[in-house]
Amino acid sequence: MKTTYLQAHWENLYATRSETEVSWFEEVPAQSLELIELVGAQPASAIIDVGGGASRLVDNLLAKGFENITVLDLSAAALNSAHARLGDKADAVKWIVADATEWRPTETYDIWHDRAAFHFLTNEREQRAYIQRLKQALKPSGYVIIGTFALDGPQRCSGLAVARHSAESLSTLLGSDFTLIDSRRRQHATPWHAVQKFQFSTFRRVA
Repeated sequence: MKTTYLQAHWENLYATRSETEVSWFEEVPAQSLELIELVGAQPASAIIDVGGGASRLVDNLLAKGFENITVLDLSAAALNSAHARLGDKADAVKWIVADATEWRPTETYDIWHDRAAFHFLTNEREQRAYIQRLKQALKPSGYVIIGTFALDGPQRCSGLAVARHSAESLSTLLGSDFTLIDSRRRQHATPWHAVQKFQFSTFRRVA
């Protein structure tokens, strides 16, 4: 029931707003690109952008020569927007419409990237379900990059409540299978110049 409600919420949002009219829009997702470089990504690295929606991360990764990119999102409208924007280049990307807490991975990845999706999971059951899928999908010694609202960031986004995080709270949720290798804060300016405080946490899988 909740998935149906959330899917309708996001489909409506992307049907009524352009990609540049949402608070998380970035022409160039510099922080995400920097962290993907930090973990040593190579052109053949399998990268999944969870909750990627219409984000331009995929555009930038393709421009940098990455060859194995997957974008997963609950909203088909969001993915269709990105697909249309990329034109023929979209054929080089794998697109998955799914709820990250219910998805059944059929492939494994070197890098799991999530900017502003995990913080919409506000209860322990959802968070544990997400992490279970992450563990199924991530290769041994793979990397997890998660960007969430910081502890002093917004309490809501797009009409929905969020769960704010620190590197420590994410470490606790992920457990001993993951080691924190980088933690940094970032202030994101929305298209209407509001400032949102983000926390980016990067982990390496050790088991």
